[in-house]
Formats: sequence, structure tokens, C-alpha cells
Amino acid sequence: MFDEFGFPGDADTGYAGPILDTFVYCSRAAEGVDDAEVVRIIELSQRRNVARDITGVLVFGSGVFFQWIEGPPAQVENLIASLHGDPRHYDIVTLDRTVEKRARLYPNWEMERVGADDIRAVLQEALGSAEDENNIAALKRILEHLDSGPLDTLHASATKREGTDTSKPRAR
Repeated sequence: MFDEFGFPGDADTGYAGPILDTFVYCSRAAEGVDDAEVVRIIELSQRRNVARDITGVLVFGSGVFFQWIEGPPAQVENLIASLHGDPRHYDIVTLDRTVEKRARLYPNWEMERVGADDIRAVLQEALGSAEDENNIAALKRILEHLDSGPLDTLHASATKREGTDTSKPRAR
């Protein structure tokens, strides 16, 4: 009757939530994408996505983006097309894509910085279940990127150093 987290599992429950398209992906940041650029991305996304009824969460760390997007199917489809044409990232790997009637998991757009180990765990889990050869190759490239050296030298925006707190307040 109910799936994980108490969300109705089928139409027989009478749940009147919206039909949401969910797109979850990861990608590598292009050279030159730094913390300031990520803040600009978040600010622009917040303004645009309110009008499009799109919400989600963006995680950025060690030069890797992980994003969960949810909203009306037509709007999410347009956003996906835009993401694939954005030169600020590459090696885009779709981790999940569903359309279903449910409540939003991320009603507010947020951004948080996490360490590479947190991103690595998500990517390794995705690699274990990936079937598409292109996605497998891209996931392996991203993981190799994370394993290629000290975190503070991987990318201009990767500022995690031992003994320092790199967390920032969440963008709202």
C-alpha cells in the first residue's frame, strides 16, 4: 500500500499529489567553474525554477555536481535539454528518471557542499547498478577524477583541507 517514506504506492490510495518528473544526475564541472560560479548557478536557478515549479537539491564538491530535480514533466524535460547543452559541466550521467504522482521530496531549492567521500559513495552505488555503457564509462571517469590526487588540487572549487570547516550556509 505504501512505498518507502510513507508515499502512496499506487493509484488506489486516492492520493491527490501532483504528477512529478524526477531527474537525478551527476556530472563533472568544467575547468574554471568555481564556488562563485556555483553560487551564480544556484541564484539563477532559484529565480527561474520558481516560475517553472521546479524544486530540488544541488550538491557540489571536488569538482562534481550531483543534482535531484523534480517538477512538472514538460518543465523538467526542458531543463534536462538545457543541462545537456551547458558547457559548465560534462560527463553527465542519469542516475534516475521517473514520472509519478507523489509529494515533493525537496520542496525548497538548496545547495550544500559535501566532501568527495560522500559523492564517491553515491557514484560507486550508481556504478554498481548502471547498465548503459556510456554511463558506466562516465561514472568511472568521475571516480578516477576523485581518486587522482589530494582533494584541494582536483579542482579550483575543491577547498576541503584537513582541519578546516568548508561548509557554508545553504542557499535559499
